Amino acid sequence: MGIKARISRPLAKYVSSMVRKDAMNALSNQEKVFRHLVERGKRTIYGKVRRFSEIRSYENFTKRVQVIDYEVMHPLIERISKGEKDILWPGLPIYFAKTSGTTSGMKFIPITRDSIPNHTRSARNALLLYMDRSKNYSFADQSMIFLQGSPVLDKKGVIPAGRLSGIVAHHVPAYLQKNRMPSWETNCIEDWETKVDAIVDETLKKRMSLISGIPSWLRMYFEKLVEKAGKPVGEIFPDFTLLVYGGLNYEPYRAAFDRLIGRPVDTIELYPASEGFIAYQDESPGEGLLLNVNSGIFFEFIPADKANDDEPERIPLEGVETGKDYALVLSSNAGLWAYNLGDLVQFVSTDPYRLVVKGRVTQFLSAFGEHVIASEVEGAMAEVCSATGISVDEFTVAPMVNPPVGGLPHHQWIIEFSKPVDTQYIAYQLDQAMCRRNPYYKDLIEGRVLEPLHITPLPIGTFRKYLESKGKLGGQNKVPRLSDDREIAEGLLQI
Repeated sequence: MGIKARISRPLAKYVSSMVRKDAMNALSNQEKVFRHLVERGKRTIYGKVRRFSEIRSYENFTKRVQVIDYEVMHPLIERISKGEKDILWPGLPIYFAKTSGTTSGMKFIPITRDSIPNHTRSARNALLLYMDRSKNYSFADQSMIFLQGSPVLDKKGVIPAGRLSGIVAHHVPAYLQKNRMPSWETNCIEDWETKVDAIVDETLKKRMSLISGIPSWLRMYFEKLVEKAGKPVGEIFPDFTLLVYGGLNYEPYRAAFDRLIGRPVDTIELYPASEGFIAYQDESPGEGLLLNVNSGIFFEFIPADKANDDEPERIPLEGVETGKDYALVLSSNAGLWAYNLGDLVQFVSTDPYRLVVKGRVTQFLSAFGEHVIASEVEGAMAEVCSATGISVDEFTVAPMVNPPVGGLPHHQWIIEFSKPVDTQYIAYQLDQAMCRRNPYYKDLIEGRVLEPLHITPLPIGTFRKYLESKGKLGGQNKVPRLSDDREIAEGLLQI
């Protein structure tokens, strides 16, 4: 056992103990975070306008601080970018994290000196918890790769700005730098395909033990490795024991990864966002992700069916129930106040608080009143992939309201299969799986309002070309799993 592995053992035990203690005292920790945020917020222009000095309870807070999204916050971000201090948080942010937006285009999320540890320590804690649980310390001595955006920063006004993963690269502890891949030079390559090719060349002969990234990036990296070496990733890297992922549901990719890796490896799921590191896996897969209750974020939850109300019902952590979908709202030491993250989550446990991500509030398909959400189409796809052995690279679902060749309206599933399949058989299996998941969809099928779903297969690489055509290849960008219109579907079909 090398020196890093030996040092990791007591540190993993200590961090595991602290995380367990925080989880056991989740509500008191959230109360402390809430009080601290309000106290610091009193010094800000936003806090003075909202009269934070008069807030004595959570109920006061909900009356004074409305739920907002980025479009409401955007004018304040513009003022901050010009150097105005104490707008949302005391002083100025040290970074803006750039991420994809909606009507405002690119979003710029503030990261402060107080909030940067939330991003760095949470990822570290997830790894140390795994070490303590599995007793696998040896991977710390070998090479590790973190597929991420470029660490080269530009500026939004006076504030350095870049992708979150690129920003975090500036805060990697020195003791991890020597065996961390890729090299700084390779990491700075902007063109994603060129960058992945360079990463393959750099890592092919290394003793890789840990590989991390969002599933779509990882798949591209693995495919290029296998193509170049002519053997599975698990054979290329005999020391590879841990796959860390986040940002996308892993299940639709599982069959492809099983094929590309060629043998079992342990996995850790993370739930990071530019707005904050929300949760991470602390136990074996399938048990949900542990909510980050003591890391500078105060959480609120809106019942999913109230998410679009002008003044939605808001619930603190103590009021959530398992099995219900909630829109996630957060206030943080980055200067976010009752900020609607846009994610739907569901708690699988309240002792401790563990959740799963169900999709995006804005990602749904209800052209016919069925209100299908992302977790339903992803769950159906994962079920069918597991039952039939097919492998899917990417997919999205759109409504076909006026079929060009007649027939009833239906859902069109646009899919990149890893190899040819019987699309009629797979369509039938997917349709049955959807009927089991969504009773409204089932009623529409049985009532002949809709006919069973149709599959349109696309050549491998089409989704990648679509993102490239939009200038979004390689960032934390992905094609939504479903939408309520045909804009994305038509864009894909024209590639």
